[in-house]
Amino acid sequence: MNGFVFVLFFSLIFASFVSAKTFGEERDAAFRLQIFLDQKNFGPGVIDGHPGTFTQRAIAAYNSTLGRAEDDVASVQEEADEVVSTTFVTAVVPNSAERFVNFKLPYKRTQQAEEKSLVYRSYLEYMAERYHTSEKVLTELNGKKITWGLAPKKTLVVPNVEPFQIEEIRAGRVYRADEGELSARRVVIDTKLKQILIYAPIETGLASTEEQVAIAKEEDPKFQLVASFPTTPGYERFIHRGTWTLKNCLEWPVWRYDKQLLKTGKRGKEALDIPGGPNNPVGILWAGLSKSGIGIHGTDSPRTIGRSRSSGCFRLANWDAARVPSLIRPGSEVIVK
Repeated sequence: MNGFVFVLFFSLIFASFVSAKTFGEERDAAFRLQIFLDQKNFGPGVIDGHPGTFTQRAIAAYNSTLGRAEDDVASVQEEADEVVSTTFVTAVVPNSAERFVNFKLPYKRTQQAEEKSLVYRSYLEYMAERYHTSEKVLTELNGKKITWGLAPKKTLVVPNVEPFQIEEIRAGRVYRADEGELSARRVVIDTKLKQILIYAPIETGLASTEEQVAIAKEEDPKFQLVASFPTTPGYERFIHRGTWTLKNCLEWPVWRYDKQLLKTGKRGKEALDIPGGPNNPVGILWAGLSKSGIGIHGTDSPRTIGRSRSSGCFRLANWDAARVPSLIRPGSEVIVK
């Protein structure tokens, strides 16, 4: 992790005052916990100050990397309180946001196929995804007058996370196999827990106690957990369990809308090409597996992550999908269980 990026703000005192007055210390602490886990690459889902199942699983995964009891919430909260000194900051809507907002973006697939790109429908949606949260949370923090009137150069209070910068995504950019560690990493997709877990190989070996713990958990002691994110695994009838390989990875993908494929899992003869963008159903990144038609990808609806609504693929929030190329590359082993 490169450390926490404190976005442009008018006053830290103002930001802290807003969080305490609006939510109270208990929920403020919950926000810090989620922010801390998110920035450590153990995704808690949408940052909303309401720790649920995905936050609990992020805590368990993070604790396992330190050899702590997986349910040791107190230790993680203590770290979060120390590291995340400011829960909320005031962010500026960048001028570049104009390129990524279309108030008239259609919902019908036939009309979407005629668009150049599927960007955001509002500046509020843009800023919510940028700061790993929801439009509801930003409205709670700032009030309707501010959130409904958002535009470039205007400001609003946001969770203090490193922003997802969609302006850095490049249409068609391809990520190749990595000669170093990334292609040697292992991905485990747990369809029951709805988690994507990323493991890095350990070259120097583990201490005997850590190795014993790994063996006891039936894990490979030659790999160490480095990241985890909540995912939507799809309907049970479409899940392809087994061991696969990551074959490709590209940004801003075009999505082939095939009604027959979505209903039956088998390709149809008629389909539409839906242009790329954050409101494309596969989001801002596609990482295809050696199982044809199956991949890890983003989403146009981060609030639905965790629900079985796909046809065999594995959805991530776009802010998590954007991290994929920095964590794994083509050649990585992918185990779906």
